[in-house]
Formats: sequence, C-alpha cells, structure tokens
Amino acid sequence: MSRFRKLSQTLWHCQHHIIWCPKYRFRVLEGEIKKEVEKCVKTFSEVQKCELFELNVQIDRVHLLVMIPPKISISNYVGTVKGRTAIRVLNKFRKLKQKPYWGDHFWARGYCVNTVASGPEMVRKYIKYQEKQEKKVEKSRY
Repeated sequence: MSRFRKLSQTLWHCQHHIIWCPKYRFRVLEGEIKKEVEKCVKTFSEVQKCELFELNVQIDRVHLLVMIPPKISISNYVGTVKGRTAIRVLNKFRKLKQKPYWGDHFWARGYCVNTVASGPEMVRKYIKYQEKQEKKVEKSRY
C-alpha cells in the first residue's frame, strides 16, 4: 500500500504534528474531561475525512499526528476541532464555565503545527512517550 492518498485529481501525503493547550495552560485535561476531548478529536477528525495516526491528551496540552487532505486548510481543521470540542466539553462539564477565568473559552488562542516530511515514526514515538518523559523530569525535581 502506498503512503500516498488519492483524491480525484491529486496524490497527496500531508502529515502534521499539531499541539494546542487549554486556556492559561491550566492542567484540567484528566479523567472524564480527557476522555471527552479524545472522543471529540477522533470524531471531528473523521467528519472532516482526516486520518488520525496518534493522539495524546496530556494534562495541559493535546498532541496529535494527523493527515489532512490538501482541500482542507490546517487552520480550518484546527479551528473546527478546537471549537467543537470546546463547545462539547463546556456543555458537558458545566463546572468549568462557572470559574471566572474560563468564560466561554476552553482552549488558548493559537496552536503549533509542524509538517512531517520524513521520519513520521520518530514523531509518533515523540507524541506517544512525551508524557512519560515529562513525568520523569517532574519526579526528579522533587
């Protein structure tokens, strides 16, 4: 099987490593909130016909490796996923809306994106094991 995907007149292979954080980088992405974010990212990626290779929802950020068709801009993809996920999370976990610092905003503005031209396996490993490395560093501090 080829690594390329096919549209009617296009062969493409566009993988992106995308990262974004909750507002003020609060450490709230755990438990049921984490599960809801994971479910929403997967669902809204499928709706846009994007292939999700790796997803790691950490306590203070979301990492994903996704293949986005060239007919969808990265900003539209991220805007849709972040926007719809925020709506679902804030509706399901109303306690987050009650805090004065949230308002109607769940995610921080912006995101980080890196195209993955070569070595996607390395990026997948990075995303998968990022949290383990961070926990080791935090334990060594205390």
